[in-house]
Amino acid sequence: MTAPLHNDQFLRALLRQPTDHTPVWLMRQAGRYLPEYRATRERAGSFMGLATSPALATEVTLQPLERYDLDAAILFSDILTVPDAMGLGLSFAQGEGPRFAHPVRDEAAVAKLVVPDMARLQYVFDAVRSIRRALAGRVPLIGFSGSPWTLACYMVEGGGSDDYRLVKSLMYRRPDLMHRLLAVNADAVAAYLNAQIEAGAQAVMVFDSWGGVLADGAFQTFSLAYTRRVLEQLVREHEGRVVPRIVFTKGGGLWLEEIAALPTEAVGLDWTVNLGQARRRVGDRVALQGNLDPSVLFAEPAHIEAEVIRTLDSFGPPCDPDGRWAGHVFNLGHGISPLTPPEHVQVLVETVHRHSRRQRAAS
Repeated sequence: MTAPLHNDQFLRALLRQPTDHTPVWLMRQAGRYLPEYRATRERAGSFMGLATSPALATEVTLQPLERYDLDAAILFSDILTVPDAMGLGLSFAQGEGPRFAHPVRDEAAVAKLVVPDMARLQYVFDAVRSIRRALAGRVPLIGFSGSPWTLACYMVEGGGSDDYRLVKSLMYRRPDLMHRLLAVNADAVAAYLNAQIEAGAQAVMVFDSWGGVLADGAFQTFSLAYTRRVLEQLVREHEGRVVPRIVFTKGGGLWLEEIAALPTEAVGLDWTVNLGQARRRVGDRVALQGNLDPSVLFAEPAHIEAEVIRTLDSFGPPCDPDGRWAGHVFNLGHGISPLTPPEHVQVLVETVHRHSRRQRAAS
């Protein structure tokens, strides 16, 4: 756990400190596009069997690092572990995604919600410790959670949704219930992330995957405010290092300045946002993470290389004219597709490192 970090470029970029190259990791980098992941998943027997086994979670977390020269590992888990610990009965049906046996849709169900005993999530914290030991300081480990609003979407809908009709109806019809639900979620997420930090996570990320489905005004009230409530409760330093925070709101480009005003070190961007413009909009408030369209990875290698270079050039030189480091972590604008050819990820990672070193040499 106390092994020195051999590669801290990711943490340095989040803190807008000098880096030798632009660090890169990928959302869902441990996943179904890798044949070795599919083999481990088969051995586990089910997704939950895989996610609740610290040994298997460690195995799949490290798989992409064996293939690629990535600058960070991310805990293998699921964003729905917290509502599952609240007793909502999470299951994953083959080909259907997550389902809750007991969705939260009325006053009685909301009244029953409490911050769960973190002991019910001990398998997650055991996985964090196991992964840190296995990494032995190779790269930092990212912990994560869904945002209070994103968790609420699944809890009310009972699973995934195309129109978010049930959760939005509850929000507009009974905002008092939605605020109660989100407050419990926020405090649960904060406790969950702090326990991950205590177990060894060296950075944490809040996935506000469905913040972008909200109207302007509703986003600030029902998503942004509760993400802030999470961030304000997080441990700021552990093992003698600052623990950087990342917030990612898919579809949140409209509210970039407001998201950047949160108590966070970095903001993740989806592929609809121009990186250079985003850099100018946030100034020196936060680092940025992103934001290649995941579908680029279905193109030929030469086109992948060109798009990676275009993204890096869009962000621009790593230093501002006054010599301050801006802070950029290369990533996709959302999770990697399960159909992605693994060899195309190699092209991406190598191009990020090669071209970003050229940028630094030129500046």
